[in-house]
Amino acid sequence: YNEAAVRILNSSSRNSKAKVKVFSVSKLIAQETIMKSVDGLHLPESSRDTNAMILMNVYCNKIMKPIDGSCCQPQPPLTLIQKIAFCFFTLSIIGYLIISLIHRNNYRKNKPCTDLESGEEKKPAISTPNVSTLEMLLHCFCKLGLIMTYFYLCDRANLFMKENKFYTHSSFFIPIVYILVLGVFYTENTKETKVLNREQTDEWKGWMQLVILIYHISGASTFLPVYMHIRVLVAAYLFQTGYGHFSYFWIKGDFGVYRVCQVLFRLNFLVVVLCIVMDRPYQFYYFVPLVTVWFMIIYATLAVWPQIVQKKANGNCLWHFGLLLKLISLLTCIYFLSYSQGAFEKIFSFWPLSKCFELNGNVYEWWFRWKLDRYVVFHGMLFAFIYLALQKHQMISEGKGDPLFSNRVSNVLLFISIVSFLTYSFWASSCKNKTECNELHPSVSVVQILAFILIRNIPGYVRSVYSSFFAWFGKISLELFICQYHIWLAADTKGILVLIPGYPLFNVLVSTFIFVCVAHEISQITNDLAQIVVPKDNSTLLKRLLCIAGFFSGLHFFSAMQDQSRH
Repeated sequence: YNEAAVRILNSSSRNSKAKVKVFSVSKLIAQETIMKSVDGLHLPESSRDTNAMILMNVYCNKIMKPIDGSCCQPQPPLTLIQKIAFCFFTLSIIGYLIISLIHRNNYRKNKPCTDLESGEEKKPAISTPNVSTLEMLLHCFCKLGLIMTYFYLCDRANLFMKENKFYTHSSFFIPIVYILVLGVFYTENTKETKVLNREQTDEWKGWMQLVILIYHISGASTFLPVYMHIRVLVAAYLFQTGYGHFSYFWIKGDFGVYRVCQVLFRLNFLVVVLCIVMDRPYQFYYFVPLVTVWFMIIYATLAVWPQIVQKKANGNCLWHFGLLLKLISLLTCIYFLSYSQGAFEKIFSFWPLSKCFELNGNVYEWWFRWKLDRYVVFHGMLFAFIYLALQKHQMISEGKGDPLFSNRVSNVLLFISIVSFLTYSFWASSCKNKTECNELHPSVSVVQILAFILIRNIPGYVRSVYSSFFAWFGKISLELFICQYHIWLAADTKGILVLIPGYPLFNVLVSTFIFVCVAHEISQITNDLAQIVVPKDNSTLLKRLLCIAGFFSGLHFFSAMQDQSRH
């Protein structure tokens, strides 16, 4: 019947351009659902629903462009900025290949040779030159260009399929147990036994990032208790931001431009590149703007006159009260902005801040993200101040195997910490809705964070070991968090990337392996470029900053041209 209908409808009397096609997927659906038929003749209603869903996807997705439906959508056209980026990376690859060939030829000419008569090795007249800054720069951009091509193919070109997330308890908790077993298996001794030492903070960031990745790919945000515990993990990252940067400025007293530029470059480099290549706003990668703004707030709080650092405070205890006044002033500003959405939006609605923090034409999303963890960075700064004061006055013991306090105090604090940790988990599990939980979260998240820190650091034997498995992931945690948007989850985190259709488990293993390798490589590229783009010499750094300012001015110019052409 289908063939006869197609033959008649596609006859010469009709418009040759309007050819009729058979909806062949209907046959495939019928073959899969015929066994559910009641009488063996009529298909069940589920087949009709599936047919309708596919038909609507075919005709509606290309018009509506839903964020959770990538099927049948046309590939978005390349923007002007994307074309310029493509040309830049292409030229970088060509330039690197040319320089590499020149250096290889020079090396062959200067290669030591053996004298045929004496049998002695002759040294070249000119030694082999070291890798130049230009070659290293082009090498980094060459690798980055290839990686960005993979990003684009995964999440912008319609080359790979995407699938939806379906949450089950097993899809979340089984991988959690698996990585915990692996983490415990790779246990090593720490180089130092201080509270929140480098190995321990890397481990902390590592296991938190792995849990967050599993949370995202399993779609566990629909399960409220898991959602609330993940919110604590995000808050813990910001707590570490407050703790780490406060400790550095307090101990080192280094408020130079070099330090600021190094931190800002390492935080923002990958996101800026992705904004260009993937045509996404800066605020889309919300966590990086969040930690960037909080770093600048910490810097401004401590760098503004009078600059109060540990060396100055040791000479006069009154400086400690001055620092506490600064922290109280910061807390007051945070409290005011959190309850004054209008004032907050006015601050971030001015150009050029509006270009960075607007999403879909307003800064509400940015205000919501900032408000959700508004106190935890302050808590991290306050914890660092108290801890360093206790350390300075030798009120804690950080020797290998020693408890942090006396046995009685340590046992009491450990008991309180465990009870507090479990109490928070019980409260998070009994929450009724996200709105209610999110209102209380900024004030209570610090309870579980502090409880974890004390449980992890009070016993000396626990403080003296760490998981090298988690610590390795912790060193690339920022890259993992950002890269997941496009090469692991895809569809801007709304779906799961499918490299190998029909084999879901194998697909996850392959895509995860590539995803982790790419994140590690980007971390190396960022570190190498940071040494070139942000030099220690102030005069050279000033020139580089002028170049960066010129780059962003050009980016703004092309963005304005692009917006004008769209309208």
